[in-house]
Amino acid sequence: MRRNTLVVVAIAAALLSATGLAVAQDKDKAAADKPKDFGPIAARVIHMQTAFNPALPGSGEGVRIFSRTVKHTSGGTLAIKIVEPGRIAPTADMLDAVIAGDLEAAFTWSGYAAAKAAVFGVFATVPFGPGPEDMTSWMLEGDGSRIHREAYEKLGVVGIPCGIQGAKGGGWFRTELNSVADFKGQRLRFGRYAGEVVAKLGATQVPLPPGEFFYKLQQGTVDGGEMSTPAIDAALGFDKLGLPYYMPGWQQPSAVLDFLMRKDKWETLSPMLRIQVETACRANIAWMLSRSPHLQGTAMEKLRASGVVIKPWSPELLKVFRANSEIVLKEQAERDPDFAAALANQRAFISQSIDWRKLSRLP
Repeated sequence: MRRNTLVVVAIAAALLSATGLAVAQDKDKAAADKPKDFGPIAARVIHMQTAFNPALPGSGEGVRIFSRTVKHTSGGTLAIKIVEPGRIAPTADMLDAVIAGDLEAAFTWSGYAAAKAAVFGVFATVPFGPGPEDMTSWMLEGDGSRIHREAYEKLGVVGIPCGIQGAKGGGWFRTELNSVADFKGQRLRFGRYAGEVVAKLGATQVPLPPGEFFYKLQQGTVDGGEMSTPAIDAALGFDKLGLPYYMPGWQQPSAVLDFLMRKDKWETLSPMLRIQVETACRANIAWMLSRSPHLQGTAMEKLRASGVVIKPWSPELLKVFRANSEIVLKEQAERDPDFAAALANQRAFISQSIDWRKLSRLP
């Protein structure tokens, strides 16, 4: 127990140290990259709380890259001041805080908004949904951005797609899960729809904030579940637990990250500044897509090197996961017409490229 406690303390200290180092490095890099014609003081500063620790790889880095891009594209006339997770509002409640005016802006995962409107789940939590490439195509070339924008407009919020996160890992578990029978009685942390899927196999869904999952799993008060991408899981020290890591992350193949402002506050920005924020978000999507494959690949190497056993889900379980996912999504679609319309639109768009993918990619 003392050794486990020391592991937890060491991980926490490392994360705090990494956060400070990342901020310091970010300031140095921003100063080095700053064009000479920037004015000394930004004309407008937006305080933006992030759902992601800026020291973490992938989505955390994306927060910093987006903020820097806004400053560069605006010639220094607009700056984003990053507010750390939880400083003003709990991460899951940031949308409510934006609506209430307590937060000026937020950078967050679209899945949190599903608590207010189920349609947002289509952008973040669809089991066996589109991967990052297809999600990006639907968002930028299909109707995804329109559906996304209209859903936020109903809440009085401007929501801009500002990143596409790749697949999560399949999860960390205290015991091997090779068959449907192995799930019976397991206490597992999964998102809403994936949680309903595993519940149909006899597991108990345990809702936990991300910050509590490591400790509950270490203590054995939960038996397993998902955290995030391999890179983030590695950065958070999950490899120290000595547990098997399952792949693939069927429960969330991709997710849209959002920049949020209340509509009246957004409209105080000049049209030019609004365009620059939107452009910076487009650039952030491209950056995350290019960063993710190598980032996750090197993370997997790190996990293996530290002794983590990477286990593929059995074909039997993947088949059952998929069948139960269809049942869960159908039930949600019957309850919510907006969710049903968005999911149908997404699937119809992606189906149009299936033949091209099969024919164009080498075996």
